[in-house]
Amino acid sequence: MKIPFFDLKRQYEEIGKETEAEVVKVMRSTAYIEGAVVKELEQKLSEYIGCRHVITCGNGTDALRIALQAVGVGQGDEVITSAFSFFATAEAIAQTGAKPVFADIDEKTLNISPSSIIQKLSEKTKAILPVHIFGVPADMDRINAIAAERNIPVIEDACQAIGAVYKGKKAGALGTLGCFSFYPTKNLGAFGDGGMITTDDDELADVCRSIKAHAAGKLGAKAYSCIYREELPELQDMEASENGLYDPCKYYNYFIGGNSRLDSIQAAVLTVKLPYLDEWNEKRFSTAQKYIDAFEKLPVKLPLIEDADCKSCVHQYALLTDKKEELMAFLANNGVGTGAFYPVPLHLQKAFKQYGYQKGDLPTVEKVCGETVCLPVFPELEQNEIEYIIEKVIDFFGGENGND
Repeated sequence: MKIPFFDLKRQYEEIGKETEAEVVKVMRSTAYIEGAVVKELEQKLSEYIGCRHVITCGNGTDALRIALQAVGVGQGDEVITSAFSFFATAEAIAQTGAKPVFADIDEKTLNISPSSIIQKLSEKTKAILPVHIFGVPADMDRINAIAAERNIPVIEDACQAIGAVYKGKKAGALGTLGCFSFYPTKNLGAFGDGGMITTDDDELADVCRSIKAHAAGKLGAKAYSCIYREELPELQDMEASENGLYDPCKYYNYFIGGNSRLDSIQAAVLTVKLPYLDEWNEKRFSTAQKYIDAFEKLPVKLPLIEDADCKSCVHQYALLTDKKEELMAFLANNGVGTGAFYPVPLHLQKAFKQYGYQKGDLPTVEKVCGETVCLPVFPELEQNEIEYIIEKVIDFFGGENGND
């Protein structure tokens, strides 16, 4: 039996015709950028997450960078984040000119450790950026409390966590701002790149919308007033043309922003997929629970997917073993795809060597990176495939390979 680690074709077979019809509508409308379908998606996502504002953008990395810029992170600042995440988490911090300060993680949740955050605080700390890794919400009560004592914002990296719940609230509605990715392999994935920012703060929403569109026009002027507390007389006089293809106001720019807009075709795809999201997440959760039940007596550490405070959306299912390479090779030889997230912790990436981190600085992260094996958990897995994966994992730990 051959079981891929992830298979987008199966999902396409389920919703392909419905999606194609909506994409054709966008093509025929000729409204390809920031069209009505984008506004519709933002409204639906706002209702789903439970926040006042959703600002779509080009990708999850841009979402993080824009959110950081919106709260004023810049040259010489520090942002505390997890060293166990995809590179984009720290890359976005560096793109602002700030320094990513890496904290260790909790081995049970694989999320950033609040006690490690406290150790990393300094006078230069401008924000805290927890990651809801693999879809498990971080300890947001403690993180928010640490931030509140110092009056600094909390930006959630929820790129892997759409639909995850923490104490009755969804990821993305737990901090100052939330950031999401719609990369095709995410729980809610587009047919290309896409991302979004969530917030309840009206001014931050305006600033984010402005940053993603060159800080131009009436929105740029409004954002400028929010940032610099300076009234702009021309803001009252700016009137956009009725012709949507030509807005003379867009040629007035108020600070350095960028260009990161979600195109209407991707918005149409996501609008079709969103109603399926909870069902797909439940299937992921069910598969993960079957793994947990089957592996509880094996010599592995199993991930948290639910407790009294949170429920994961199970973006990935990771087990920890000191036989990582052997297990992955055994499963590959038996037709089962796996993933290794993440082989190099962020603080030891060559891209961040200028910060002087050394092996041994963050022992829990380093240990976890050497032990993490992710099994297939995509929602279209068949029951016989799940049973086969379970059988082969048990075979490894119960047979010769597991006892070498």
